[in-house]
Amino acid sequence: MNPNYGKIDSYWMAASAIDEAIRNNVAVGGRRIALLDNFVWGNPEKPERLGSLVRACQACYDFATTFKAPFISGKDSLYNESPLGPVTPTLLITAIGVNPNIEKTVSVDLKTPGNPIYIIGQTYPELGGSEYYKLKGYLGASVPQVRGGKAKRTFKAVTKAIDLGLVKSCHDLSEGGLAVSAAEMAFASGLGLELDLRKVSAKEVKRNDFLLFSESNSRFLIEISEQDKREFEELMKGKECVQIGSVTKEPKVLIKGLNGKYVVDAMVDRLRLSWKKTLNPEEAPQ
Repeated sequence: MNPNYGKIDSYWMAASAIDEAIRNNVAVGGRRIALLDNFVWGNPEKPERLGSLVRACQACYDFATTFKAPFISGKDSLYNESPLGPVTPTLLITAIGVNPNIEKTVSVDLKTPGNPIYIIGQTYPELGGSEYYKLKGYLGASVPQVRGGKAKRTFKAVTKAIDLGLVKSCHDLSEGGLAVSAAEMAFASGLGLELDLRKVSAKEVKRNDFLLFSESNSRFLIEISEQDKREFEELMKGKECVQIGSVTKEPKVLIKGLNGKYVVDAMVDRLRLSWKKTLNPEEAPQ
């Protein structure tokens, strides 16, 4: 769910929510996925409200059929308006799936220093409605899109890699983009990461901050063992999959920018405190 996307384009808001819900299932080993929708909207008797609702429903149809993930239930809440105006068009998507082997369930925490880290999927300059723009006081217009054919191939390849036991840890890229996902993997484990933005598969992205915080869909960070590199890369041949770094023993997130200099150098403990401060502001680092 990302209501900020709905302020820009309700079609791509719905598409992005479906993609994210499915890839969260895929990241842990799920498949045979079904969907549920929860709409919160304004008065559908007003043309502009109805128009955005129709576009969101069209996206639900388009990407449920693309991913072969049926909607099996849901609910809606309409007429949410006050004298100040309507609520932001919002759609929550829930995905449920089947994991055929609980022993192969993949977690987000990093496992072993020295293991390679790969990013799967392409990064675009899509920061409209992003957490980064929100922090900077902007909304933007470049809401992330979903490229259905590529996404399906990516999801299928990740599932195959998990089934083969190649994936040691996996995290989808969503709110906050690459930077936040990398930090979450690090502080879930107490290990660190060293990454290089020059290796990220990107299209028309020439800024460090855009590479770090773009919220393009259908992407994953994956840790594998060094000994599995050849098999993993063979499996991912033809996909947008590149090694961008490795796991480090030191609990630190280091990220090199496009000029080869470090643009992120942060201890994991500090990142964890920043992440938790919305729940307890007193824990925020000074």
